[in-house]
Amino acid sequence: ELWELNRTSVFYGPRGFLNLRTMLLDEYQERLFVGGRDLLYSLNLDRVNEEYREIHWPSTSVQVEECIMKGKDPNDCANFIRVLHQYNKTHLLACGTGAFDPVCAFIKVGHWTEDHIFELENQRIENGLGRCPFDPRTPCVSTLSSGELFVGLYTDYWERDAAVYRSMGRLSCIRTERDDERFLREPKFVGAYVISDNDDHEDDKVYYFFTEKAIEAEGGPSAIYTRVARVCAINKSMQDRGGEGKLEKKWKYFVPLQFCAEQHHNFAYLYFPEDAFLLPARHSKNPKIFALFSTTSNVFRGHAVCVYDLADIREAFNGPYAYKEGPEYHWAAYEGKVPYPRPGSCASKINGGQYASTMDFPDEVLRFARGHPRMYHPVYPIHKRPVLLKTDGKYYLKQVVVDQVEAEDGQYDVLFLGTDKGIVLKVITIYNQDSETMEEVILEELQVFKVPVPITAMEISIKRQQLYVGSESAIAQVKFHQCDMYGSGCADCCLARDPYCAWDGVSCSRYYPAGTPAKRRFRRQDVRHGDAVQQCLGLPFSEEGYGKMEERLVYGIEHNSSLLECTPRSLQAKVLWFVQQAHEVKKNEVKTDNRVVKTDLGLLFLTLHRMDAGTYFCQTVEHGFVHTVTKITLEVLEEERIDEMVNKDVEEEVPQKLPCPIQPGNTQGSRPWYKEFLQLIGYNNFQRVEEYCEKVWCTDKKKKKLKMLPSKWKYPNPQEKKARIRAEHYRVPRHILDT
Repeated sequence: ELWELNRTSVFYGPRGFLNLRTMLLDEYQERLFVGGRDLLYSLNLDRVNEEYREIHWPSTSVQVEECIMKGKDPNDCANFIRVLHQYNKTHLLACGTGAFDPVCAFIKVGHWTEDHIFELENQRIENGLGRCPFDPRTPCVSTLSSGELFVGLYTDYWERDAAVYRSMGRLSCIRTERDDERFLREPKFVGAYVISDNDDHEDDKVYYFFTEKAIEAEGGPSAIYTRVARVCAINKSMQDRGGEGKLEKKWKYFVPLQFCAEQHHNFAYLYFPEDAFLLPARHSKNPKIFALFSTTSNVFRGHAVCVYDLADIREAFNGPYAYKEGPEYHWAAYEGKVPYPRPGSCASKINGGQYASTMDFPDEVLRFARGHPRMYHPVYPIHKRPVLLKTDGKYYLKQVVVDQVEAEDGQYDVLFLGTDKGIVLKVITIYNQDSETMEEVILEELQVFKVPVPITAMEISIKRQQLYVGSESAIAQVKFHQCDMYGSGCADCCLARDPYCAWDGVSCSRYYPAGTPAKRRFRRQDVRHGDAVQQCLGLPFSEEGYGKMEERLVYGIEHNSSLLECTPRSLQAKVLWFVQQAHEVKKNEVKTDNRVVKTDLGLLFLTLHRMDAGTYFCQTVEHGFVHTVTKITLEVLEEERIDEMVNKDVEEEVPQKLPCPIQPGNTQGSRPWYKEFLQLIGYNNFQRVEEYCEKVWCTDKKKKKLKMLPSKWKYPNPQEKKARIRAEHYRVPRHILDT
């Protein structure tokens, strides 16, 4: 459907694989840059499968040979690109594993007006130690600020030394304390962002999001805590130049705090290993952090998305420090005197402007920071609960990106969640303040990859309203919305509850907020309640405006299986089935049992009985609006008549005949084969069945196909004919529906 709607394009690469490790969306260059195994790609943002450029950057033969000699898997002894950033307007910074010998280089891309330059500058290849991990699978996060690269990674070959590192700029490298578990204890990094806390850019911070084994855990040494930590970003004053003596080239104010998933015990097993997304605030300095959690239990499979306000995180950093009197004491809030400047702050004007850099801070600030590396108060999510909680075990959630949308009845955060099955879930959540409950609305399930591969990377372009989805094998580009797929009816459009879409009086089309130029002014939309009755009834339009009911005729053979298809457009709709038997006026709700089953695709009869014949109505119920989607007339062919026809066909020689009526002017041929078939059955309503069969068999496409294929009614010898008929006798019937 995505292909038919022209909603997607997919890039597989000239070799049919990518081994994707990182993606960079560059709106200035209007390109999507991709890093994989020994390769970098520059893709067109409008059509990712067109006009691509490629750089081949393999490891040297010496690097590969040494990697294999050290016992590593030969498949891992390559240059996997793990770090990719826009260094300036004409160059990218790229770092790769280099067959367990990290390397970095600059990629020349030129200005956006130039003809898509994409070149590796071989003369500027540098050592990647402290900038890129050794192992292609090890978690690593990075961000770039004022020419300085900030990375959270394991810096050594054996993955024992975890650090937050700063390098690349005019200053010497600086990192967290080595072999000090008070700072980092077996962390798993998931996000790093440069955030302005205020208008003073000298006070900008780099925020890191990760999990680690908690030193303050009361429940045992294996407890996993989610953390957010921050350090001062580099700016013109070059403030954080490390310390003197023992702490030279080490951060003095790396202050992490607890970052809980939920305050209730029901979610004690949720932690933060998967992904994080920063949603910038349009009118304030308080962006939202969307954190994707998963369970640690091997028995219970669940996922949650929590939303945090950065103002709450800042408040926790400005709160009390955690303190422990001794090994046998519990952690408590430190109530003593805190030195000035406050440990963890930057040397900026907003903090007094008395110091040129943190190197000039008093010694007591340094001593206090070393003795109090944790904050006391945890950070709880908005509403004190997850906005999304999934425990159905249908998917593993791997990635999250978010778009903020203005709708008729307010502002909504649209979540795009990448799964391990190549599916992207498009979801909104609605908080009910009165009942303090969260309603989850799954707008779409987008199967972006035909093969169910895990989604490993996602980028979002608000400007283009496009989603870029990456897996190890391919990259897919998907539009946020396709409003016309909800149909032309007002009710269907409103019940979809898609904040991107509204009924404009003619069709379901893109919604534009007030003040935005639009083609039509008449709009009906209700995302919060999906009240189609209130929105659509009383409009000066005919019933056809609510969506036409589809009518179909289906034939099934007694004692065989049959499916009555019905799929509502809205994933939130409840589907009800009613049946009207012959010579009856009343409709009765279909009762399901071991023989009759309701499925996501429709009503499935595992074994048809003669009494199942009748007219079936598929109705959807949502927010008080009842709509009959499909009317299906089911005719059951008697098995005895079928057997008589088949046995007679085996005994007699059946001449070759075309399945479709002879065209005017063509005097050759004979009657269609299905007419003789129906006469043998002795079916009552012959004319109706004849019309049905002509619709099934006699379209232009099928005529051409049938002329090209050998006739299935002609066999070289009678024995082959008998074997073929017996083999197909009890085949599950194929329903070809006239849509």
